Amino acid sequence: MLYPRLVEQRVADAMLDTRVIMIVGPRQSGKTTLAKKIAKEAMEYYTLDNATTLDAARQDPVGFVRRIDRAVIDEIQRAPELLLAIKESVDIDQRPGRFLLTGSANIMTLPRVADSLAGRMEVVRLLPLAQSEIRTSGSSFLSDAFQNEPKVGEPVIGDDLMAAVLAGGYPEALSRKTLSRKHDWYADYIQAIVQRDVREVAQIEQIAQMPRLLRILAEHSGQLVNYSGIGAPIGMNHVTTQKYVGIFESLFLARTVQPWFSNKLKRLTKTPKIHFLDSGLLASLRDLSLERMRDDRGQFGALLETFVFGEILKLASVAHTRFEFSHFRDKQQNEVDIVVEDRRGRIVGIEIKAAASVTNSDFSGLRILAEECGERFVSGMVLYDHHKVIPFGERLSAVPISALWH
Repeated sequence: MLYPRLVEQRVADAMLDTRVIMIVGPRQSGKTTLAKKIAKEAMEYYTLDNATTLDAARQDPVGFVRRIDRAVIDEIQRAPELLLAIKESVDIDQRPGRFLLTGSANIMTLPRVADSLAGRMEVVRLLPLAQSEIRTSGSSFLSDAFQNEPKVGEPVIGDDLMAAVLAGGYPEALSRKTLSRKHDWYADYIQAIVQRDVREVAQIEQIAQMPRLLRILAEHSGQLVNYSGIGAPIGMNHVTTQKYVGIFESLFLARTVQPWFSNKLKRLTKTPKIHFLDSGLLASLRDLSLERMRDDRGQFGALLETFVFGEILKLASVAHTRFEFSHFRDKQQNEVDIVVEDRRGRIVGIEIKAAASVTNSDFSGLRILAEECGERFVSGMVLYDHHKVIPFGERLSAVPISALWH
């Protein structure tokens, strides 16, 4: 099934005014499908997963690019030396939409690459499918949140919500009928990532340990990062563990979220959190099933937080403004799972609860955050497993998780 992608219009618009567009995201998230759809027959197509094409690009990057008028080049991270040749080409011929690149690794973290195409390239992130794409419903969640006007989408509650969270958003996994078949796909996916992509983005000594490290990291998703604790079971020190976790981040499998900071409020935790970017991948790594989550709501809670974080990141990738994401936690353990800040400095706080009821105490962290932010605080919500919006005081409300795909 060909799903509509939220970022398609943004890429199409960029093709009209920007020389180089790069779509980045994890493997199998739909980058090639989207690039081909936008390019249609008007651009040549090259994939660096093809051994002959890759060898030609590496041996003579300038000559390779010189033969190209307009093209899609897939998996550019396999030959980053092409980017300097592309810079030279688009400086001579400055027509917009000349190169549409895709990348499964965040090569923009390499200073030489980032500098070479500054002002010439727009980067668009494509994560696995959002629920609003799967359900073809669209979403106004972020704009609603910053207007303090939460709206409810198609209600998805109870076992149906758990099933959606377990499935995740990778198109190939979604095409499989049963959860066990989805888990099989994720297991093969992880093996392929480690065998090919990890080797390409970093020269590391303990590559055989990477699948096990990823499984251990999965047990810490949604928690404060403790690199020593994560690496200890496989004999890695905190420096090596942090480096290897950074590799998973560069492959768009996980992301560290920095703590929210205030000069006025001193008693804040300064430790980042770690989140996986797809709940289906996380469920597979943790071997979670509907039955296990029914029996242990704590397991569902950790998975649901990853699901919501991923959904909000996907919606932010197509928003007309830029957002910063952080988490809030003070020394008294009051916390807010996700803090969203827009360019004007306005704040929305989001707490996630894997339950069908909400109490006043669930808003304790949001109230402290609201007090600290003052007028900057627009709204605070507890997302929960229900179908009704319930006000809990000024600028605070309990909001169904289905608001994410309204």
